[in-house]
This record gives sequence, C-alpha cells and structure tokens, in this order.
Amino acid sequence: MRLTDAEWVVMNVLWEQAPATARDIRRHLPRGTAWAYTTVKTLLTRLQDKGAVTSVKAGRSDLYSPALPRSEARRNALSEVLSKAFQGGVTSLMHCLVETQELTEDQKRELLGLLGESGKEGQEP
Repeated sequence: MRLTDAEWVVMNVLWEQAPATARDIRRHLPRGTAWAYTTVKTLLTRLQDKGAVTSVKAGRSDLYSPALPRSEARRNALSEVLSKAFQGGVTSLMHCLVETQELTEDQKRELLGLLGESGKEGQEP
C-alpha cells in the first residue's frame, strides 16, 4: 500500500496518538502544517478506503486507529524506493545511505551489528 506524503503525516500522528479523533490528529500535526479540519477528515477517509485506518463511533465523533502497522508501511515505502531509485540493488542503497548521511560511530557499530546478525541467520551454531 502506497501512502502519499500527506497520508504519512496523518499516519505518523495516528501511530503515536491512537485512538484519536480528527480534531486530536489536527492538534498534533507537525508545526507548519496548517490543515483545516476538513482536510484531515478527507485524508482519514482516503486512508480508511485504503484499509490503513479503522474507525469506531464515539458519541458524535469517530475514533481512528491505524490498521496498517508502521513497520509494514516503512517496508512498503522502502521497497518502492529500492525498486524505483536503485533498481532493486540493496548494495547501492547502502552506499547511498553511508555516503549521504553523517553516521555517528554508534550508528556505524549498530549497522555493522545488524549486518552481522543477518549473516548469522540460517547458520548452525
């Protein structure tokens, strides 16, 4: 499932604040995002149509919750970038990340640790 930039903004709030009403979501939007209530409602409707969000009635309001886990959304987005920008080449992606990011020594160690762990999978102890 592909999320638009605006849908990512709403989902990021919802992953942190769920369950939430449209007004709650609007109140927690990042600084500089001056969307009208109706814009937030429209985005929530689109997300619901995509199956990324569920809602239940709570009095006169709807309470929204994410149906799409953040980890799955990230995997989908990364898959799309990997396919479009790197022709599926993970090594090219990693080179780009290392070259364009100022990685701290801790981040480098963490990355090497993750790579080491993934290399151990499937090996007999």
